[in-house]
Amino acid sequence: MKATAKANTNIALIKYWGKRDEELFLPMNSSLSITLDSFYTITNVEFSRNLNKDIFMLNNHQASESESNKVFRFLDKIRKLAGTHLHAVVTSENKVPTAAGFASSASGFAALAAAAAKALNLELDERELSILARQGSGSACRSIYGGYVEWQRGERADGKDSYAKQLLSERDWNISILSCLVASGQKQVSSREGMKRTALTSPFYSGWLNTVEKDLERAKEAIRLRDFESLGKIVEANALKMHATMLGAEPPILYWQSGTMEVMHHIQNLRLSGISAYFTIDAGPNVKVLCLPEDEQRVYESLLTLPSVQNVIICHPGAGVSYL
Repeated sequence: MKATAKANTNIALIKYWGKRDEELFLPMNSSLSITLDSFYTITNVEFSRNLNKDIFMLNNHQASESESNKVFRFLDKIRKLAGTHLHAVVTSENKVPTAAGFASSASGFAALAAAAAKALNLELDERELSILARQGSGSACRSIYGGYVEWQRGERADGKDSYAKQLLSERDWNISILSCLVASGQKQVSSREGMKRTALTSPFYSGWLNTVEKDLERAKEAIRLRDFESLGKIVEANALKMHATMLGAEPPILYWQSGTMEVMHHIQNLRLSGISAYFTIDAGPNVKVLCLPEDEQRVYESLLTLPSVQNVIICHPGAGVSYL
């Protein structure tokens, strides 16, 4: 009873910020992402009657206790769904540069959900698999699909209407996503803590909730029309608005560093020179830059000239979950 699955990570264009249910990973707002082609997790899951406990190996090493416990709790959800008590050996290979600001949890739990469900002969469609992956990591529900993906907030308390769906495949509109590494140290406030603190204490958070769905609808229309400039403007403004809510938290949360500001100003100057490029920032200091493929090399080379930029990694839209 074993299976192997591969899932790519994703980058949010319209951000998910805040949970309405911590246990089920239900978001306060809907979100939108691009699944990326370069960074992924490959996970093998083997259930056996000969095991008396779960084992989690990550990149050829025994995973830490905290990492292992997250995986084991998630396996409990899948076991319950399958009606089994069998333990499993989980072996994961992570090709996600977490130091560059890409979260490995999306690809990790998407691959784990897919492999474990297949190993237990759970015949789940993509929507059901998305709901399952969401319960390991919210953004994992988006990595089930390739290309441009919407995660619907849903209204139900049980989360059965909170799942991702594909808006456009990775083959239908190619854009470039450049990840600018300006800091590789561990951030002081985790994304999970940042979300919680912002939602509970920031006076700006209600403004976020009142406007983010409009941002989403405008972004979806821009994607439908393949209107890169409209999409870039919405994405950039949405990221800045999310970070503004954090500045109002108690105590305030500031993920940006001097290099973050340098890249943002540089992208604004590129636009003044006639190059269509826009930035987005997750809960951390590193910046992702969106541009058109014909401008990719020029933007890439210009970013490498900045003193604060340690590395630039180029990605494009990637595929959804696959089985190996």
